[in-house]
Amino acid sequence: MGEPLIHHDRVRPEWIDYNGHLSEPYYVLVFGDATTALMDAVGLDAAYRAATGASLYTVEAHVRYLREVAPEAELTVTTAVLAVGAKKVRLWHELHVGGAVVATEELMCLHVAGGRAAPFPEAVADRLGGYRAPIPDHAGRAIA
Repeated sequence: MGEPLIHHDRVRPEWIDYNGHLSEPYYVLVFGDATTALMDAVGLDAAYRAATGASLYTVEAHVRYLREVAPEAELTVTTAVLAVGAKKVRLWHELHVGGAVVATEELMCLHVAGGRAAPFPEAVADRLGGYRAPIPDHAGRAIA
């Protein structure tokens, strides 16, 4: 199993909602930036997308909001790969503030080229596999 990818950010004033804490869509924005960081790390970066027209598309997501996040908080997202197939990858993001997990996001993503699911290049699939981690207890759960 590999080490997770780490992405850092900071809560901006415009991300604070009427309740005085991080607004719901900005958790997803930060997770999206973490997905982009993973794409860059494994070779699905801007140059790859420009050269091939292929990219990673999210087809399913599940976010858990566990704790409120204060203004100006320092954010750390750890990203792990739970499974990788020929054309799809299952990701797990954990958002941390001060060492505590404040939110998680599980994603199912497809590698898409020409409007259709397409196999990952072998080198990309290998690099994704380098971020493999055990499946957390909360992964795969539905809203009850």
